[in-house]
Amino acid sequence: MQHQLSTLDYVVFFIYFLIVSGYGIWIYRRKTGHDGTLEGDSKDYFLAEGSLTWWAIGSSLIASNISAEQFVGMSGSGFKMGLAIATYEWMAALTLIIVAVFFIPVYLKNNIATMPQFLHQRYNGTVAMIMAVFWLALYIVVNLTSILYLGAIAISSIAGLNLEFCLYALAIFAVIITLGGMKVIGFTDVIQVFFLILGGLATTYLALNMVADHYGQSGVVAGFNLMTEQAGDHFQMIFKRDNENYIDLPGLTVLLGGMWIVNLNYWGCNQYITQRALGADLPTARGGLLFAAFLKLLMPVIVVLPGIAAYVLFKADVFGAAEFGSGADLNPDRAYPVLLNILPVGLKGLSFAALTAAVVASLAGKANSIATIFTLDIYKKVLNPEASEKKLVNVGKIAVVVAMILGVLIAPHLGIDKKGGFQYIQEYTGFVSPGIFAMFILGFFWKKTTSTAALFATIGGFLLSVLLKFLPTFANLSFLAPFGFAVPNAAGVYEIPFLDRMGFVFVFCIIMMVLISLLETSRGVKTNGLEVDSSMFKTTRGFAIGSITIMVLLTVLYTIYW
Repeated sequence: MQHQLSTLDYVVFFIYFLIVSGYGIWIYRRKTGHDGTLEGDSKDYFLAEGSLTWWAIGSSLIASNISAEQFVGMSGSGFKMGLAIATYEWMAALTLIIVAVFFIPVYLKNNIATMPQFLHQRYNGTVAMIMAVFWLALYIVVNLTSILYLGAIAISSIAGLNLEFCLYALAIFAVIITLGGMKVIGFTDVIQVFFLILGGLATTYLALNMVADHYGQSGVVAGFNLMTEQAGDHFQMIFKRDNENYIDLPGLTVLLGGMWIVNLNYWGCNQYITQRALGADLPTARGGLLFAAFLKLLMPVIVVLPGIAAYVLFKADVFGAAEFGSGADLNPDRAYPVLLNILPVGLKGLSFAALTAAVVASLAGKANSIATIFTLDIYKKVLNPEASEKKLVNVGKIAVVVAMILGVLIAPHLGIDKKGGFQYIQEYTGFVSPGIFAMFILGFFWKKTTSTAALFATIGGFLLSVLLKFLPTFANLSFLAPFGFAVPNAAGVYEIPFLDRMGFVFVFCIIMMVLISLLETSRGVKTNGLEVDSSMFKTTRGFAIGSITIMVLLTVLYTIYW
């Protein structure tokens, strides 16, 4: 198998590079050329206030969300467990509608620019500063490094380039995009999404054709039908308890339980994501989120189906141990790189550009969020409250470069490549998301929530998550098995599936926050309620029609592949 790009592949890739870089430079010059004050305007730099259209917001959301984590990790999960992993994408589509209707109006009505600002306004400066520092550490040490290193590994394995070179090249490319600010990121993400979808669909098309060809047929429809025949167990959305993958996706929990916490926290309480919509008016922001929801329905075609195709070809001995390993060393995360390496000349370059686009867009979005939180929530509030707008923009640019340098230096030493793929990332993010989401959701809609209760949710939620994770090492949880809340892992030890753990921790945090808040308010503690009224949640007819369409499509998909 050829682990390198041909001349034509490099030509295709450099065309992509020139288009994205050239368009970014043009957007940047147009922004600073028409009004010299914009370059020194921090809100324009960090949020692209009033500049992004609905299609730019939607594209940027998807470009920032889809990265090596999906292309490599989710394809690997498709290889291992099948279409069920698409629940992360399809439930996200429904989540985006909820965020557009209920979350974004609250942020915009209260002039929220960052998540720590929301916490400061709703609770107090202590909660906001603790979470600002926490988010900075999380974004740099976990998210930025993971995106950078997984992306470099994937690109290195496809192109045959030195891993360290790939790390630096990705970082430099992302910095070029990020230094232009959110407006440049938002509009270049439209190009990134074009390459991401086009290259991703090309890979899926070739993978399905390969399946058809192997069984003496032709065409993607025949390939898809053969996949459903040869791997019928890989086309089930809801796992039963006897399924070996139940511990990762525990039955109806993906529809009624912890999956909601994963998605609502990620799409509604995450600076990295919400930042795209916070600089727009409400109709534009909602339009962008709705567009992103439609794109989310398409993502499993690009990142999950290739993994299932690779599994079918692996079962048919088209691929073997040389590509995937064997026995305990079998590595499903090799699915997407293996497929890319067998693409014909030219298409390999296009798919390589799609993967690079996904990684660079995610890096740029994450670096911009890091710069925004550091500049507006730490530098401006603590280090230099009198800083001018131009100074804030310059500090933000420095923060981008420093964050990327730290990412490059730290990433190789974290053992990211040895810790698994998509499922691992989801599980360990789940240690903190239930408490954070509880703090946000009560902060939105219950004015009696106190800052002490918020702090308890973040710290207590994390500690309870850790306790439930390691509880099976000193307690037998088999008594929970009849209720579906504990299943044996590979070692035969009963443990609680992480999505169920998240649900339990979230309910615990909500109950404790309510009790603490009632106790404190009964003693006269004052709270800072947000400005919220029912009229904020009314939507336009067009948005309602689009939302209903997505819900109908999801119902059909889950009915067919239940």
